[in-house]
Amino acid sequence: MYRRFVKRALDIIISLAGIIVLSPILLVLWILVRAKLGRPALFTQERPGKNERIFRLYKFRSMTDARDEKGELLPDEVRLTSFGKLLRSTSLDELPELFNILKGDMSLIGPRPLLVRYLPYYTEKERHRHDVRPGLTGLAQVNGRNALGWEDRFAFDLEYVGHLTFVMDVKILLMTVGKVFARSGTLSGADQTVADFDVYRKGGGNEADSAV
Repeated sequence: MYRRFVKRALDIIISLAGIIVLSPILLVLWILVRAKLGRPALFTQERPGKNERIFRLYKFRSMTDARDEKGELLPDEVRLTSFGKLLRSTSLDELPELFNILKGDMSLIGPRPLLVRYLPYYTEKERHRHDVRPGLTGLAQVNGRNALGWEDRFAFDLEYVGHLTFVMDVKILLMTVGKVFARSGTLSGADQTVADFDVYRKGGGNEADSAV
């Protein structure tokens, strides 16, 4: 009952309330991002959701479009400004995902949506992380996130999918709030300190040597 009906109802109520309450902050952030980082203020990217259905993820952009003399984008670490780092460390860049939750692309709690290009590299067991809607935060995010290797992250994702309950969601939400206020990076920088999963699965990289 909770998995099929109540969870989605709560997602709608909480995301709509969040958008309404946080609308002044969203507006201010949109203006600041436009002024400091350029346009568009939103970063969008295709990600796989429930049943691997592709949707467009919304976030506030945290990097500039600075390019070299050949017109190529500069490395991420160069384009990531101090303002962008602040957005990520406070998780404010993730706030537009409330619209993804309201639309039904995502849930408040669930496995984080990763990149579309990773899909061919999952094992059959790992693909079950897509049996539920991806989340703004999840079990892996409150149990180490950036410090976790891919195998451990997926183990937490599959544990969540297999034992999804209201109590577990409340526990994850409370742990997330604590980590966000502690600015420990629970929501922001989800994929910045682990190797690309496709590279890792092909044996071409270490667990934590490049950005996604």
